[in-house]
Amino acid sequence: MSLKLLMMGTGTFALPTFLRLCDSPHDVVGLVTQPDRTGRGHHQHVNEMKQAAEARGIVVFQPDSANQADSLERLRDFDADLFVVAAYGQILSARLLRTPPLGAINVHASLLPKYRGAAPIVYALLNGEAETGVSIFRIEPKLDAGPVLGMRSTEIRPKETAGELELRLAELAPELTLNVIDQLDAGTATGVVQDAQQVTTAPKLRKEQGEIDWSQSSHRVECQILAMQPWPKPYTLLHAAGGKTVRILILDVDPVDDSVEEAPPGSLLSVDGVDGLVVRTGSGAVRVNRLQPEGKRVMSSAEFLRGHQLFPGQWFGGLPSGTADADRV
Repeated sequence: MSLKLLMMGTGTFALPTFLRLCDSPHDVVGLVTQPDRTGRGHHQHVNEMKQAAEARGIVVFQPDSANQADSLERLRDFDADLFVVAAYGQILSARLLRTPPLGAINVHASLLPKYRGAAPIVYALLNGEAETGVSIFRIEPKLDAGPVLGMRSTEIRPKETAGELELRLAELAPELTLNVIDQLDAGTATGVVQDAQQVTTAPKLRKEQGEIDWSQSSHRVECQILAMQPWPKPYTLLHAAGGKTVRILILDVDPVDDSVEEAPPGSLLSVDGVDGLVVRTGSGAVRVNRLQPEGKRVMSSAEFLRGHQLFPGQWFGGLPSGTADADRV
């Protein structure tokens, strides 16, 4: 026996699951994905899921809101047994969730009940988690709160950015999703109620969260830098000689020994070819390995230092605590 599935999703995380369902014994009757978007300069963003569906002759539906009355009518016309949702980007109404006989399941990139919300991968990295994973749960009106039908975990690798981790989790999701669907088809699926005491949230990421907070520990600074790639990118301001301020992306750092000299967070402790570019943090320091000055290419800190005259005592970020404007270098 096979089920008629309607996939609802957009983007990198959802694509491998969609492709696996298309190749399964189940019948994917349609794809619901976000409307086509035009970016700056009228650049059309490529929707790979839409392309994949059209290449397979699968009907694509792109409503502005899936919850509107005309959209609900169209969703009923697909006559699906089950909705499979992954990174769709819209909150689904209770009325919509009642449309298919088996309801709807969501493919979520965290180990629920941790990190409910729009940015679970980012917050797992921000908080220095050792592991994360994928959860499949039955969707209920409350955000990411339904019973968990399947889960798979993985260790977070050293130096793994949010973008890299998303790709790995996307590849972890398809077989888990198919297993849950097969159990729903057979009537053997069992849900585990989420522990409300363990709930954490992962709200939508804001662009300003990319600004590096040097007052954190060296470990947390590294976590922020990894979490903010590929978007919104981890950045800081360099207050250099002559009062010039330069915006710089900091792309890779290593925490260094806590026994560094006392200085305000963000202060440059070393700017030479021996120790490299070392920056004081709220606890300890970090050595910058790779960076990208605004309008320039990605480079090593050694390359950057050869082209920029820096001195210990200059700083990244805002004004160090207790420093007056007149004290700027």
